[in-house]
Amino acid sequence: MAVHHGVRGHDLTALRGLNTAVVLRALRRESPQTVSALATSTGLSRPTVEVLVEELAAQGWIADADAPAAGRAPGRPARRVRFRAEAGHVVGVDIGREKLVLLLARLDGEVVARHREELPARSTGAERVALLRGRLRRFLTDQRLGPDDVWSVGVGVPGMVDDTGRIVSVVVPEWTDLDLGRRLAEDLSCRILVENDVNLAVLAEHWRGAAVLADDVACVLVGRRISCGLMIDGRLHRGRRGGAGELGILPQLGLEAAARALDWDGQRRAGESGSDALARAVRDGDAEALGVLDRYLAKAAPGIAALVLALDPELLVLSGALAPVGAPLGPLLTEHLRPLTLHVPRIAVSTLGREGVALGAVRHALDAVEAALPHRPAPARPRAPH
Repeated sequence: MAVHHGVRGHDLTALRGLNTAVVLRALRRESPQTVSALATSTGLSRPTVEVLVEELAAQGWIADADAPAAGRAPGRPARRVRFRAEAGHVVGVDIGREKLVLLLARLDGEVVARHREELPARSTGAERVALLRGRLRRFLTDQRLGPDDVWSVGVGVPGMVDDTGRIVSVVVPEWTDLDLGRRLAEDLSCRILVENDVNLAVLAEHWRGAAVLADDVACVLVGRRISCGLMIDGRLHRGRRGGAGELGILPQLGLEAAARALDWDGQRRAGESGSDALARAVRDGDAEALGVLDRYLAKAAPGIAALVLALDPELLVLSGALAPVGAPLGPLLTEHLRPLTLHVPRIAVSTLGREGVALGAVRHALDAVEAALPHRPAPARPRAPH
């Protein structure tokens, strides 16, 4: 009786799919690369990489990169290929009580379009949902994109989001128990991920902000609303039910008193919010504004100290409405934390501005795309030049 050794057909198919994903993700992380560099970085043989590169190019995932004009060695140039980041797009959304931010990004994370507008503070929950859906449709139309051109959408909301995607919000109470992703799915066929806004802020800081080199991070939203996003060992920590870092829920921490301490009747410029005006005045050295900020941080410090004692983070990032204060924010908070904690962690102030949450939503959406590559249908192949 003959005995056949070796790998069965379905095992070979699975292995080929795995190798394809490895090559594609390597190019997505770093482009362009030569075939030799790809073989080295993936650990695959050069012949295997050559075959996979041809297949991925035929499917529209990758394309040949232009050879460098200078410094090229004599002889036949090495083939350089790149991931076609323009083959698809993701959208990052930040919708809160008073603002809406939309970012459109390519598959490499490059933001190619943005939209921001202020929302009426008294808008109902239903009105906010309707406005978001309408703005998303118009935003994509303005970029000449259809629903099928968006591969994933990340949405940041002010409130706890459970594993089913349902919201619990004290900022927009009508959104409690709302499945926002399901509502948006009526317009978009891609995956939609709804997440707490401060959780997305810490993702953005770890991706492109103050926490790029830190893995244990607490990102604190400072302003009239105080909340926190946590990262432990480089991974977002949501807690069992998505409620990790919701400091403002506990009245004993006194954070409502901190919010009231921000009341300030200083002069505003046209179109300037109260927090922006306060931040500008602090930067300009206004003694009254500095006193307001100091009283606010004194009242917020016990809650932040409790967080520091519980987590012992490597880095504390200050984000939110008061981040435009800039450099003075860290030393002032340090003085109030020092008597309350065993030690004060390194403090950094976010420089991502008003797009921090939306940028984190882009990162969240890209992570969903990464997990699906290359199992989704191949993108449209690039048109040949005329």
